[in-house]
Amino acid sequence: MALKQAMLDAAKPYLMRIVGPNCLGILAPHMGINASFAHLTPAKGDVAFVTQSGAVATSILDWASARGIGFSHVVSLGAMSDVDFGDMLDYLALDPKTRSILLYVEAVTEVRKFLSAARMASRNKPVVVVKAGRSAAGAKAALSHTGALAGADAVYDAAFRRAGMLRVATLDELFQAAGTLATGIRVKGDRLAILTNGGGIGVLAVDALAAANGHLAELSETTLARLNEALPEAWSHANPVDILGDAPGRRYALALEALLDERGADAILIMNCPAAVADSLDAARAVVETLGTRQAAVLTCWLGEGAPDEARHLFAAQRLPTYETPEQAIRAFSHLFSYRRNQQALMETPPALAEAVTLDPAKAEAVIDGVIAAGRRVLTEPEAVAVLAAYDIPTVPAIVARTPAEASQAAQRLGFPVVLKILSPDISHKSDVGGVQLNLASPGAVTQAAEDMLAAVRRAQPEARVEGFNVQPMIRRPGAHELIVGVAEDSLFGPVIVFGQGGTAVEVIGDRVVGLPPLNPLLARDMIASTRVARLLRGYRDRPAADLEAVTATLIKVSQLVSDLTRVVELDINPLLTDASGVIALDARIVVRAEGDQRKPLAIRPYPQQLEEEIETRAGQRYCLRPIRPEDEGALVEMLRNSTPEDVRMRFFAAIKPFDHAFAARLTQIDYDREMAFVATSPGESAIVGVVRLSADPDKEKAEFAIMVRSDKKGTGLGYRLMQRLLAYARENGIRQVFADVLRDNHPMRQMAAALGFVTQPAGDTVDVVTLSLDLTRSGP
Repeated sequence: MALKQAMLDAAKPYLMRIVGPNCLGILAPHMGINASFAHLTPAKGDVAFVTQSGAVATSILDWASARGIGFSHVVSLGAMSDVDFGDMLDYLALDPKTRSILLYVEAVTEVRKFLSAARMASRNKPVVVVKAGRSAAGAKAALSHTGALAGADAVYDAAFRRAGMLRVATLDELFQAAGTLATGIRVKGDRLAILTNGGGIGVLAVDALAAANGHLAELSETTLARLNEALPEAWSHANPVDILGDAPGRRYALALEALLDERGADAILIMNCPAAVADSLDAARAVVETLGTRQAAVLTCWLGEGAPDEARHLFAAQRLPTYETPEQAIRAFSHLFSYRRNQQALMETPPALAEAVTLDPAKAEAVIDGVIAAGRRVLTEPEAVAVLAAYDIPTVPAIVARTPAEASQAAQRLGFPVVLKILSPDISHKSDVGGVQLNLASPGAVTQAAEDMLAAVRRAQPEARVEGFNVQPMIRRPGAHELIVGVAEDSLFGPVIVFGQGGTAVEVIGDRVVGLPPLNPLLARDMIASTRVARLLRGYRDRPAADLEAVTATLIKVSQLVSDLTRVVELDINPLLTDASGVIALDARIVVRAEGDQRKPLAIRPYPQQLEEEIETRAGQRYCLRPIRPEDEGALVEMLRNSTPEDVRMRFFAAIKPFDHAFAARLTQIDYDREMAFVATSPGESAIVGVVRLSADPDKEKAEFAIMVRSDKKGTGLGYRLMQRLLAYARENGIRQVFADVLRDNHPMRQMAAALGFVTQPAGDTVDVVTLSLDLTRSGP
């Protein structure tokens, strides 16, 4: 450790970055660099490979050399004393020689930096990752069901998915996925049409598709009619489209023409097995000619060893992905639709927030204060219910009773039937010790159940402190589903949210998904859809669909709870009962941290609500100022549309029209840990009239700013106030210098910058642009 620190201290004065130690080194073929002890230098290519293992690096170099695969970079990170995955992703995201990034990960460090860099890189190019150590052995012991369910590998999976990366299981799959994504083919969904000259290989493809959770496309009547007209009578008349073993190239072309127009298919897999009565190369040529210059989502699979070689070379020359077996082809298709799903989640704009529900964090904090003051870490059920109620999560009313007689009286006040639960700070799972009795229908039944419960608890857990009983009305919802919603704390990524099928057998069923807070409606719905129980929640036979919006709202409220209440370590709502009428939490358990313990921050910085404020311009106009949100996309586009073309040119250096989703999403879906954008609105209005943003480098020492005020609000002093707030924010966050390139003829911007103390310098060789910079280490406006 001392030697490592000495090395870092020696490098720091020279701004030298250290890769390693205990690493293979760095290879950059395009620059002729082989600073490694690898046994060979790879060919130039457009794939970057970053690995923690030197042995994996040399194995991949050998594997790639035999297949003619080249690299833009190969980097072995080793012990990551300085440069880590986040640093490499930042660099490779902007490297023009790199078209796709492959990662071999054993563990990540600096998770916020890693996720920030991964999200930025994934927006620009495919990032594919294989993670070693998938077993559950790394999951920490936990007091709650949620803690037991949130295994370490599941948390990594959630992190990769949230960052828009594609996770694969093996190194071979890593390069196959990179090759598929590098072709530029993209799909809109998981519906596949299969065109084949062999029924058996078609069935194998269908089996593999089902195992990969994809779906066979349902062919329209129009497509079936075209195929009937073009194909022999004996064709399959369904998907897979089996055009028979003697199919010549002409038959492939006619069938492909029909399938290319099928809107119900997101991609087409074309397969061919060798036959003495047909020419495989002729079929391949027909496919290439039919596609022509069309950018269609087509994958090919020509089976065999020697016969399909020419066909595969032909496909490779046309950048058409080709595979040797149906299983490989289906796996490639699953990579495409998994990547699409992750990118969609990364880029999709969440709906505008509904009217905010009334949340009361102070009330919840007061409950936790009392628990910690009493020297406890586990909340009683009534205390846990009070915390949930403070976050508007529907709960069951309850009465605390100290004795069996009091429990009987409480039951009479509530009305029968009732549920009786033991009340003890030492019992984690009440049902395990006989601490829950359901459907008690009379005062006598309650008294007897309470006495029996006390005896059962003394036998099962004699050391447990029993404070009495919790009496609740029996909730009858025939056909309702039992879910679990909870919070656990990962040792690396901090708080995570778990959702799935609940009940007493929750660990046995194992139907759960892990997500990283903060959640928005889209992320919450994606979590729900990722579970098996989601199919039941949509309704079946005579069972109506559950209120999925209520389930979604509960996930978002729990996400807000864990963002606000830093002392919550674990939380279980199990079961969360749901049906068509909504949700209700039947049982809750919360564990808080001991006094003085510090929580790891959320892996993704939540919306910084504390930065919302009101500002006033020199003309006395007041505006609401707040950080930008993803759902501001529509309002931002409207602001740009209501600005003059000249003002848009001054901001973006070019005329931009139309303002498409991808463009607007990059401006509104920001990473608050690395970027900040403030929007100004008139009080009581949603229209955006000004935006100022700051994008920091990974070290957060320098940051680039940009500003735009709606054309009709220019000259009012709003821009100056926005800049003042941005510079104050930069200083508060330790940024040492802010800068921006602006057009030389943007005189209003240059005048305002001069008034704020900025220095104007030439912007390299670009005569139309100047650079404005401000040293924030000195005092200024």
